[in-house]
Amino acid sequence: MRLLTHNMLSSNIKGVSNGFPLRLDVENSVSKEVEFNPDFLRNMFSKIDWKALVDAARSMGYAELPEEAPDSSMLDSDEFLKKFHHALLELHLDEGALICPETGRRFPVNKA
Repeated sequence: MRLLTHNMLSSNIKGVSNGFPLRLDVENSVSKEVEFNPDFLRNMFSKIDWKALVDAARSMGYAELPEEAPDSSMLDSDEFLKKFHHALLELHLDEGALICPETGRRFPVNKA
């Protein structure tokens, strides 16, 4: 599961009022090369919950993203876009679990 997908998921357990972001319990993660597309990244930037992305990337061992959401001028920097690209599209949770932040319920993730 890519971190792009993770950033769009929330727990929909009945009675949960705050199911986002799901925490990651990483047993195995992999990096899969994806073609770099700066225009896609610029369009996705405003749709991403930055803190959730940074926390998820760090739980997978990737600490190259700034803690605070960068301003839109960073979208002109290839160096920033490549780091954003790697975290968003190339890091994959291969095995582990997604954990509801409110209930602690675990949703297994297995490589398919």
